[in-house]
Amino acid sequence: MTDLSPATQAVWQQYCGIVEDHGPARLGLAAALRAAADQLINVEWSPEMWELRRDFYAIAAELEGQ
Repeated sequence: MTDLSPATQAVWQQYCGIVEDHGPARLGLAAALRAAADQLINVEWSPEMWELRRDFYAIAAELEGQ
């Protein structure tokens, strides 16, 4: 799984507990990250929260292969 950035690889490994690629699980994790990122809108806005939301979306996109 060397095609993923270090941040995405860390999230993926924690999610699966393995290093192998499982396509449907990657899409599910991406959807979960997007949902979590969307919830950040409901908290008090700060530059850090905006960056975190952006990072979640970037990891989700990478997991989806975009």
